[in-house]
Amino acid sequence: MAVRIGADVGGTFTDVVIELDDGSFESTKVLTTHGGPEEGILLGIERIATEHGVAMADVEQIIHGTTLATNALIERRGAKTALVTTEGFRDVIETRTEGRFEQYDLNIVLPTPLIERKDRFTIPERLNARGEVLVPFDTAAAAKVIDQIAERGYEAVAVGFMHSYRNADHERQFRTMLLERLPDMRVSISAEVSPQMREFERFNTVCANAYVQPLMANYLFKLAEELRDRGADCPLYLIHSGGGLVSVETAAAFPVRLVESGPAGGAIFAADLAAKYGRERVLSYDMGGTTAKIAIIEDYTPETAKTFEVARTTRFKKGSGMPISIPVIEMIEIGAGGGSIASVDTLGQIRIGPHSAGSEPGPAAYDRGGLDPTVTDANVALGRLDPSTFGAKDITLSPPKAAEAITRAVGEPLKMDGHTAAVGIAEVVDENMTNAARVHAVENGKDLAGFSMIAFGGGAPLHASRLMDKLGLDELFVPTGAGVGSAIGFLRAPFAYEAVRSFYTRIEDFDVAAVNDVLADLTQEAETFVRQGTDAELIVERQVSMRYKGQGWEIPVKLPAGDFDEFAAESLGASFTKAYEEFFGRAIDDLTIETVSWAVRVASVQERPDQLELTAAQNMISAPSARPIFDPVTQTMVDSGVLDRESMSPGDGVEGPVVIVESQTTTVLGSHHVAVMQSDGTLLVTRGGTSDNMKGALL
Repeated sequence: MAVRIGADVGGTFTDVVIELDDGSFESTKVLTTHGGPEEGILLGIERIATEHGVAMADVEQIIHGTTLATNALIERRGAKTALVTTEGFRDVIETRTEGRFEQYDLNIVLPTPLIERKDRFTIPERLNARGEVLVPFDTAAAAKVIDQIAERGYEAVAVGFMHSYRNADHERQFRTMLLERLPDMRVSISAEVSPQMREFERFNTVCANAYVQPLMANYLFKLAEELRDRGADCPLYLIHSGGGLVSVETAAAFPVRLVESGPAGGAIFAADLAAKYGRERVLSYDMGGTTAKIAIIEDYTPETAKTFEVARTTRFKKGSGMPISIPVIEMIEIGAGGGSIASVDTLGQIRIGPHSAGSEPGPAAYDRGGLDPTVTDANVALGRLDPSTFGAKDITLSPPKAAEAITRAVGEPLKMDGHTAAVGIAEVVDENMTNAARVHAVENGKDLAGFSMIAFGGGAPLHASRLMDKLGLDELFVPTGAGVGSAIGFLRAPFAYEAVRSFYTRIEDFDVAAVNDVLADLTQEAETFVRQGTDAELIVERQVSMRYKGQGWEIPVKLPAGDFDEFAAESLGASFTKAYEEFFGRAIDDLTIETVSWAVRVASVQERPDQLELTAAQNMISAPSARPIFDPVTQTMVDSGVLDRESMSPGDGVEGPVVIVESQTTTVLGSHHVAVMQSDGTLLVTRGGTSDNMKGALL
């Protein structure tokens, strides 16, 4: 038989999903092995293959997503990297832009640049914004810089010259000289990594790519070799931040595109479920062991962006992190996972994250040496998680350990008992995630009224009903396989690649020929990468980023198929005006319109899933057992039913308070919630009960 495997390495757990030849999914979780992430993947793959009688030779495809690149950037444990740039621009990545993420903070501390000043080198050369040579490339100066790079023992080199997105000759010339002298050096040039305007973002992106490239290349090729040694002689593909699959070779060359690979799989998973149930406006909520991710999905397609930030030093503050200019599924990510550590700050407030107990040593309740209280410990103390139904292999929860850690680190400093401290931890993390959703919606010009929520990841179903209440949403979907949703999303992702390039032209003097050339080049580039993995039918999507003259940022405008003609300017101007009105409410008359960056996404065609009708409750059932859990509506511990999800059939309904348990997650319903099992095993959760309950739920 032929099967496929998806493997998602998170900060706490590594999720492995196998798709059998009948289309069904099976999964397992293992603790992430931070010392060697490939060990956890191999353990998980071997375990699930053995459990289902699958020989490694029968595996036809393995798809992998990882947080390794993200963690290397956040923890600053990448390669010793040099930056080579244009003379006079050595400090661009330190001076950043004129923007201040905290406008009125006189003592603002900007994030530390990824590459220190002593590791930055300059070469006399200069292009103008049209790519024309102003200062020729100085080969003698370049040779001296290469000598210094060789002497200092760098492992990787990032090259970013001014305006190389229009003319990459100088960057390529330096790379050729460098590799002639140091053939084993890892070299990244900005014209290939991120050929876009704005030198700070472009330089920072190529620095990030070079910084993690040795680590990621070694890891990926080692993983591929280990899989072959175990008999898996099949292609290994990576899911990138834009939600598509690429080859190991592409991922090793452009590892910065893997920074949001795991969360991208989750967004694809949610979009697929949204299409099944005809929900055109969805809030995707993914909570794992280390972080929580929230994304907006409209028309069954996740929102995308051309840039995002990693490692924000100030929560929710744009500009406080490390900008990465690559195509990405747009989401907000905060340190609010099951392993996020709770503490008390100097103002006597409970803080959650961003630090996580991870898998080593893990939450205190895991009884593996962890002493800090975490969100998981609070859920144990509040009865939401119980040792008898936790379901994670190799982990037996210890409620006394959880209670002890919460009392010591949170209760005693605030002079409150352990139960009250656990309630505080749960409410703070729920409010943090609610605020993140609100901020993300506002930043994208969206009103969440009328949205449905889809919750997945090991932690999300524990908190999702509370978030649904706080956000005022009417329905929540908890799909089958929710605990490993991102890994399932990997198996539903298309082969896809988005090529982006800045090319400036104005509507009033539109350069038709040059634009057609740019779009043709981008299409060929993207299709070349996609064809490394598939010969299936392809779909091409094109867009351009546009703005009014004088504005500092752009909005995306979709482009029709085909070449532009002499009427292109008028048509494109009208499309921009319409898009601007939709986004901001009104257009601006008599201002010059500019195009800045062009993008082409090529993807293999994916069939949309068959749409399902909602199943109403046909049989209200009762839970066979009960245990005390904390109900946020009544603000008390109440006897809550405990129900095994596998015991429910389509049409079965259950009223809260109840916890619905399964092997990899737990769905918690408050006293005013009702859950109904759908035909595909998805749980649909809605609010019911009295008006007093509703009032309490929204507090």
